Amino acid sequence: MSLSKYQQKRDFKQTREPKGEIEKSANELIFVVQKHAASHLHYDFRLEMDGVLKSWAVPKGPSMDPEVKRLAMMVEDHPYSYKDFEGTIPEGNYGAGNVIVWDNGTYTSDEKTASDEKQLLSDLKKGRLSFILKGKKLKGEFSLVKLHGKQENAWLLIKKDDKYADSDIDILEKDKSVISKRSLEQLEEKSKKAASKAEKTTAKPVETTSAKTKTSKKSEKAEFLKPMLASVKEKPFDDEEWIFEKKYDGYRTIAVINRHEVELLSRNEISFNANFKPIAEELKKLDHTVVLDGEVVVENDAGRADFQLLQNYMKTGIGNLKYYVFDLLNLDGNIITELSLLERKELLKILFNKYDFSNIHYSEHTIGDGIKQFEKAAKNKTEGIIAKKADSTYTVNRRSSNWVKIKTANEEEAIIIGITEPKNSRKYFGAILLGQYDGKTLTYIGKCGTGFTETVLKDLYTQLKPYFIDKSPLNEKVPLRDKIQWVKPKVVCQVKFSEWTQDQNLRHPVYLGIRIDKKAEEVFLSSPNQNKTQLNPEEMIDLKDHKTEIKTENDYDLKVGKTVLHLTNQNKVYFPKDNITKGDIIHYYDEVSSLILPYLKDRPESMNRFPNGIDGPSFYQKDVDVDKIPSWLKTKKVFSESNNANIDYLICNNKETLLYMANLGCIEMNPWNSTIKHIHNPDWLVIDLDPADDDFTKVVKTALVVKEVLDELETECLCKTSGASGLHIYIPLGAQYDYDSIKILGELIAQEVQSRIPDITSIERSIKKRKNKLYIDFLQNRRGQTLAAPYSVRPKPGATVSTPLEWSEVNDKLHPSQFTIKNVLKRFEKKGDLWTPVLSKGANIKKIIHKLEENQNELKSN
Repeated sequence: MSLSKYQQKRDFKQTREPKGEIEKSANELIFVVQKHAASHLHYDFRLEMDGVLKSWAVPKGPSMDPEVKRLAMMVEDHPYSYKDFEGTIPEGNYGAGNVIVWDNGTYTSDEKTASDEKQLLSDLKKGRLSFILKGKKLKGEFSLVKLHGKQENAWLLIKKDDKYADSDIDILEKDKSVISKRSLEQLEEKSKKAASKAEKTTAKPVETTSAKTKTSKKSEKAEFLKPMLASVKEKPFDDEEWIFEKKYDGYRTIAVINRHEVELLSRNEISFNANFKPIAEELKKLDHTVVLDGEVVVENDAGRADFQLLQNYMKTGIGNLKYYVFDLLNLDGNIITELSLLERKELLKILFNKYDFSNIHYSEHTIGDGIKQFEKAAKNKTEGIIAKKADSTYTVNRRSSNWVKIKTANEEEAIIIGITEPKNSRKYFGAILLGQYDGKTLTYIGKCGTGFTETVLKDLYTQLKPYFIDKSPLNEKVPLRDKIQWVKPKVVCQVKFSEWTQDQNLRHPVYLGIRIDKKAEEVFLSSPNQNKTQLNPEEMIDLKDHKTEIKTENDYDLKVGKTVLHLTNQNKVYFPKDNITKGDIIHYYDEVSSLILPYLKDRPESMNRFPNGIDGPSFYQKDVDVDKIPSWLKTKKVFSESNNANIDYLICNNKETLLYMANLGCIEMNPWNSTIKHIHNPDWLVIDLDPADDDFTKVVKTALVVKEVLDELETECLCKTSGASGLHIYIPLGAQYDYDSIKILGELIAQEVQSRIPDITSIERSIKKRKNKLYIDFLQNRRGQTLAAPYSVRPKPGATVSTPLEWSEVNDKLHPSQFTIKNVLKRFEKKGDLWTPVLSKGANIKKIIHKLEENQNELKSN
């Protein structure tokens, strides 16, 4: 930044702020902290560098507690002479309000260096400054750490743990200027008296000039941002890294507020101002430029949100209207989507505490107790809960696994695709036909004939009539005898129902109302039985465009939880033919961390490192040097048979460790089949299908025979692509048996499968003896063996991903190359975690082995 930006923002005929030039201290570098009551109280933290004061606005002010991290928004450079500025910036000018010099002094880099300033400028460029303050109030070591992402001006100001650190005192209580010895309140009082005196003696033309200046004040205009969307999860969970909020049964609403102009907008930018006028009017109280994210609801007498009451309100204006706000996306012209969720919510709460709202509420949350909150929601008969990763950023216009909705009741959005002829005394229509998109194909999901009053029947018929068409919009034939009037798939409604049937229809659907905020093409099939093998064009993320959303720096620091990772060589190309970089791989694991971590947790990791990409040499690393790795990493001494010694294995239990491994060049993640809690007892048995040629239909055929055998044995199994050339089939065991026992079971299953399709399969370990047949590998079930985890990238062209499948997807259309980092994230968002059952209690292998032996003895006797 330069002083030109500072000067452009100010009218020096009206403000006493110094115009200033490039200047430098004669000896030591100086710092200053100014307490500034502008549109909101904050502290301006300024460090002398390169002849100017590099400046950050710190809303909550500095702290001497190392556990407290303060948000600091970097602003334009200020002139050196600003260090002594105290006084009032007149109304109508940029930063209008009162300023005192709260603290000042000198500072140095915390590194011993020939030139402090050169070192500090280098650190500033890297996004991490560490320095020692010698002030009248602030003393000791501090850091400024940049929060990397789209929002380039967000930093954290952190006190380091040294002899000056103190968690018991609030340094901000020392509230007087170090120059004038007066508090900000005393300055404000003096300013008011001066203004009152001036008002009595000043002629009217001056008032006109002042008003004119006020309207010409420059500010960054807030604009609409498409909301972040949540994935679906069936079961609640407890996790201290997640927060839990109520799920509101209403309309998702983005509020954009610019200088008392309020726009309430749906997720598709439809205006809600007329519909929800009381909320729009009340939001005019906000004297900040902000963008809010929340849900508009109408509550019943018991205080529960009711979607049908909301529908009635939009017609009658009668009801208890509320706007629950759960996120803040823009504050005073600063887009803050790259701050962590808890940091955004903290700023939102501070903002809302200033106002006395009646219809607008801050959405409270709890930390870690998802199961308790879900049980509470079920007891209160509310819609459910939303779980959100506490340290997650806000991903605009994307569905993310960092937010998941867990419902207590079954509700769906559905497209109205037809109506049936009314019968008996009913008018207008008998029932509505419902559909959802399965990829690009519109699919019938049932008919709904309940939930309609006579008024609703008339209103809905009137709304649908312009969309009447002669031909069915479906490719399939609907199994109904009713006379049908087909409807162009444009209108979306909300229904509740008891369950999904086996043929993917809704059982007992009840109409709740129209969703004016949703587009038909956004309504996808969400039946648990859905059969989808081909990816939609919408699921294909163009990596070229995708790259623009992530960091392009070659080296940078990334804050994950309480840890700052130093990521290196992000632009190094790992997949030459696809131009996929190391940074792309790290970004993928960042996005997919919540899905993959349950299958890595507490498991020793065999790190397969590709420091120069898939075309360069790679090596396995099991033993890590605990003296050289960061102290926050978890390791465990485990006996390695191949090393014949106890070695320190890395344990990956959190996102920061996952990204640390990816930064080491681990393209794939290879965990043990057992955890350190039950190191001799694997959690699953693996059948690895390894083809001898490119004919993948043989792999599919073999997998289906494995499924057939296990179905006969009444044993659950799951299938995933290896991400390379084969398929992996897992049988959950719940760590009940040792490796020797399950290896025997694996061999028996392999023998049974091979006996049914001997022409295409082999269980011979020797490649020569296999005679070019598919190898049914049961030897992966040994202690210390590893396979690519579900959701792991593989070091293969295209950056393929080991992808969990529904068994209905295991057909002749399947191939592992279909699933790559370019498209799987959309798939995972829609399907959720298909691999969850692998961690269940598992099968009784004694019964299975007994039954298999009986079958084989029977075959021999025949």
